[in-house]
Amino acid sequence: MAFVEVRDLVKAYTSARGQLEVLHGLNLSVAQGEMLAIVGASGVGKSTLLHVLGGLDAIDAGTVRIGDTSIGLMTDEARVAFRNRHVGFVFQFHHLLPEFSALENVEMPLFIAGVRESERRGRAEALLARVGLSARADHRPGALSGGEQQRVAVARALICRPSLLLADEPTGNLDEATAADLHQLLREMHAEHGLTSVIVTHNPSLAAACDRTSRLEGGRIVEPA
Repeated sequence: MAFVEVRDLVKAYTSARGQLEVLHGLNLSVAQGEMLAIVGASGVGKSTLLHVLGGLDAIDAGTVRIGDTSIGLMTDEARVAFRNRHVGFVFQFHHLLPEFSALENVEMPLFIAGVRESERRGRAEALLARVGLSARADHRPGALSGGEQQRVAVARALICRPSLLLADEPTGNLDEATAADLHQLLREMHAEHGLTSVIVTHNPSLAAACDRTSRLEGGRIVEPA
């Protein structure tokens, strides 16, 4: 049984020129434990698809099921609750909070969730150690390299122990060597945490590191890429 199941998905946005339908009739299945790469030209809706899967955006038609939960037509409040419990995000731009340390940034989702300080601090320290940043825990994002910032972002994405990891061009801002290190880290964390992962990328090396690659074009998934 697929862990991610999308059927006949339609997603449109309102623009100055009227309705712009980005995804139309899209179907996608991702097996539990699979690491799927999504590739395609810029502007075809790859990020929109991730936003729908992660509950950031509502849909206009179709069905979206994550595990046993149908999220496609949830209320905004229900999608927020689902996302906080079950989904981890890594973006091209790390979106770390500049006034907080690396450790505090990793802790932040648990702080928002009301987890007591001792537990959230312990979990954050363990994740930072796993991504090789124990010695940088007290540094603010501005004092970290681009690769280090993305490692903090990966740790933050995993702090709530999600079942689904969504990554949108996670190596797009990194040099080749640093990107390769992050590819390896994502693969390792995917396996260690028992994740199902969907990764949007233009990087052929990252796509090759995934179990399968699909292409998004014309508002639909094309199999294989």
